[in-house]
Amino acid sequence: MQTSFDIHTAGPGLYEFTDPVRRWVSETQSGPGLLTLFVRHTSASLLIQENADPEVQTDLTAFFDRLVPPSDHPTMGYLRHTYEGPDDMPAHIKAAMMPVSLSIPVADGAPLLGTWQGIFVFEHRRAPHTRQVVAHLTR
Repeated sequence: MQTSFDIHTAGPGLYEFTDPVRRWVSETQSGPGLLTLFVRHTSASLLIQENADPEVQTDLTAFFDRLVPPSDHPTMGYLRHTYEGPDDMPAHIKAAMMPVSLSIPVADGAPLLGTWQGIFVFEHRRAPHTRQVVAHLTR
């Protein structure tokens, strides 16, 4: 079984979409299986991360912004791919550092996530985007 999820973003940060994934899995699979998620973009990532305290998401965004600053930052002068804006190449670097696909076991019609785990698109660009995540469920 396959489907896709459109995740609307409004700039850098983590955007949770656990609930729609849970609903789709519960409607699709009753037994054990494996859920694979894949983001179809080169400037966004997928993460399983804490969804209880929003400060975790804020801190992760701040950390990666410090780790890979915009291309107009003095430390990033070596970058050549800059014509799509100062956030573009850093977004590609971040996406290369983080997963673009996830594998999650499924049982009894639910992804086997931990108590505080949520599924997130990590948007790396400044402008709003619609990110497409493909879901594939196997038995």
